[in-house]
Amino acid sequence: MNLPSSAPVSRRMLLRGAAAACVAPFAGCATRAEAPAPTDPPQLRLLGETVLPHRLQFKNTTVGGLSGIDHDPATGVWVTLSDDKSELNPARFYTLNVDLREGELRVEVLDVITLRAADGQPYPKRSTRGEVVDPEAIRLLPGGRGVLWTSEGDERVDQQPGVRESRLDGSLVREFEIPRHLGFGQRPGTGARDNTTFEGLALTPDARIAWVAMEAALQQDGPVPGVGRPGGPCRFTAFDVASGRAVRQLAYLPDAVRHAPAIPGGFSDNGVSEILMLDADRMLVLERGYSMGVGMSLRLYAIDTRPASDTLAFDRLRPGDYQPAAKRLVADFAQLGLSRLDNTEGMCWGPRLPNGHRTLVVVSDDNFSARQITQFAAFEYLEPT
Repeated sequence: MNLPSSAPVSRRMLLRGAAAACVAPFAGCATRAEAPAPTDPPQLRLLGETVLPHRLQFKNTTVGGLSGIDHDPATGVWVTLSDDKSELNPARFYTLNVDLREGELRVEVLDVITLRAADGQPYPKRSTRGEVVDPEAIRLLPGGRGVLWTSEGDERVDQQPGVRESRLDGSLVREFEIPRHLGFGQRPGTGARDNTTFEGLALTPDARIAWVAMEAALQQDGPVPGVGRPGGPCRFTAFDVASGRAVRQLAYLPDAVRHAPAIPGGFSDNGVSEILMLDADRMLVLERGYSMGVGMSLRLYAIDTRPASDTLAFDRLRPGDYQPAAKRLVADFAQLGLSRLDNTEGMCWGPRLPNGHRTLVVVSDDNFSARQITQFAAFEYLEPT
């Protein structure tokens, strides 16, 4: 379940604690997730995977919490974003060297860039009650002009979710104008739930539109997913990159939690962890789930943004008042041959293969926990016929 935003323990702390509880006899929690019976062949073929050392030290920072990844094919630049809320080290992203060959994936950390606020200073820890950020997703802007990145905010210190543009040196360019209904509510039962806000970020190929995905439904829109119960609609909002203003929005319905926790009353969860554009209108959506004592669930869907209703003007989403985006299963990661399923939160396109097919590269957020891993995996993306 998701704790209410007023609870003294955060959802992320629950996830860390849940991971720590994944010990025998519940061995499936720490290894492979149970593979469901396949339906259609998955559109992903595993090319390689690698795991970074736990709490890898690089230039006086701890590499971990990697929640976003992106690659610019024109420059060859790779970036990955840490979701450290300046607690271990200042909020930051890393540049990488990614070497992908058939059956082999190598990842090397090249540099670390500190994200900076409007005053030019690194974002502070929550304890300072300054401008706190919770980085979650990152996309490179073309021409090497910088990055877009999201922050989930922090309701406990009155910091709203946000989308920011920064230069490649980490200095702030601007902040997008966020629709009020996507923030934390001023009245009980309304607004975003803490730590389930701007989890995903996608850019259209022309970089004119940035889609930002909520991890879970707004409180007034519906519940978070439960065992055997799909969640309320997650709002995906399209922003005009030039102006930084929202221009459209759609509703996406996440799956129910796939497995009941093995421990009675144990924690379980499912939500949107990343999005990625297939083209100007079609999008990949990654749903990441977890059940204590059972393990992770990762399912990739494709949607077409065009038929879905525009919900931008809706303060509340009631069934029957809108048409959600229809989704089609692309792949269940439990069927792809990975050594382990973990908390995958980043997803991007890599270089094309010699046969012309695209590669999809993902990274998992270890929550800085020794029970989890920083896993990179690369796949060949097989277009449907």
